[in-house]
Order: sequence, then C-alpha cells, then structure tokens
Amino acid sequence: MASIIESLIPGGKASAGPPLGPALGPLGVNVADVVKKINEMTVDLNGMQVPVKVIVKSKTDYEIEVGTPPTSALILKEAGVEKGTTDTEIVGDLTMEQLLKIAKIKENNLLAASPKSAVQEIVGTCGSLGISIEGMSWKDAHVSIAEGKFDDVLAEAKD
Repeated sequence: MASIIESLIPGGKASAGPPLGPALGPLGVNVADVVKKINEMTVDLNGMQVPVKVIVKSKTDYEIEVGTPPTSALILKEAGVEKGTTDTEIVGDLTMEQLLKIAKIKENNLLAASPKSAVQEIVGTCGSLGISIEGMSWKDAHVSIAEGKFDDVLAEAKD
C-alpha cells in the first residue's frame, strides 16, 4: 500500500529538513533524490508556497505531484507586492494580460468553462487583496468583462 505525504513547499527550495525529511525518512526513500526532483519541478515557482504530494509505493518507486500555488499568491507575485490589504487601500494593479496568465496557470483548478469566466473568478480574488484591474476596482472590472469590453483580449486566449 502506498504512503502519501502532502505538504506546502517553497518553490525551488525544498530541503531534507521538515516537513519532507521527517515524513519521507521512515519510508526508506532517498530523501535527497526526492527533494532534488521537487526543486527541479518547482523552480519556476520560486518564492511561492507550492502544494506537493509524494506518493511512495516502495523504497525506489515513488511519484511526485506538484499542484499550483493559491490564486492569491499568483496575483501578489504578478502585481509585484508582498501582501494584500484588508482595507480599501489599493496596493497593486494588474492588466488583463496578467489575469489571463494567472488563469492559464490555474486552468485545471478553476470551475470556469471559458477564459472569460476564469478571469472573472480571479478578479474576485483581486478585490479581496486590494488589487485593481486596468485601473478599475474589481467590481467595475467584473462588470466591464461581463459587458464584453475585454472580449478582444480574452478571445486571443482561446488560440
């Protein structure tokens, strides 16, 4: 029977220390090899917490599944800010192209049926972080997207 280890790991910076090392050590796998593979798989997500699942079938047979960082982490990284805000202050601004980039990264984790609806999901998260979209509040951006003002940009996402 396989053992499953799930953890949040800093992208590209997994180590043999906690939380991975103590969990993998008793299973007999080569912890250094697992850590090296995780780091290779997450190097592009440097600075973000990445969900990682290690499925250990035997000492030499294991599988690594890397999830996507939370939408909020992708938004903050794209906006170039360290943290969002809890009040009405605007701490960053994103373009529609940046929202599409996030939507493409998260496409397997969103319930959206189209790029347009995926972007609308992400716009809602922007609002809770104090991130504006194309200089608009998240509510105004949501309405503009629904009215089709960004359909030309969103249509390119289908290609």
